[in-house]
Amino acid sequence: MKTLTPAPPLDVSEWLNSQHGISLASLRGRAVMICAFQLLCPACVELGLPQAKRVRTLFAEQDLVVLGLHTLFEHHGAVTKATLEAFLHENRIRFPVGIDRNDGTSAIPKTMQTYNLQGTPTTLLINKQGLITRQHLGHIPDLQLGAEIMALIAE
Repeated sequence: MKTLTPAPPLDVSEWLNSQHGISLASLRGRAVMICAFQLLCPACVELGLPQAKRVRTLFAEQDLVVLGLHTLFEHHGAVTKATLEAFLHENRIRFPVGIDRNDGTSAIPKTMQTYNLQGTPTTLLINKQGLITRQHLGHIPDLQLGAEIMALIAE
């Protein structure tokens, strides 16, 4: 049995598609899926975000919270908040998306550093106790991801 680690706080500069800030601590008692992405990442656009949208429609919000984390580690000059907002609108991404904070000290934003993310898309699953049960770079087959989410909900 692998040892689960507590999910660190998300260090975001702003939340889109949400009327208020979101913290993982406030989501305790519900399973959480986070899709870390970049809007200029082909695998994120083709696989990660569509999968997150499917998950959002398949599971009840009281059981599973789906979040996006726009974690920009390249093409900094090409992506603005307005670009991201237009991207979310055009792609009908309605779940909350946090903009990973970049304080200018590194090309790698804060949450990406804290979670030691190796790239995008990355899927994070967090159980009801706030522990990371899965951190996966790349695509997870839908059936496998669904089974893991159901196990988290059933805990």
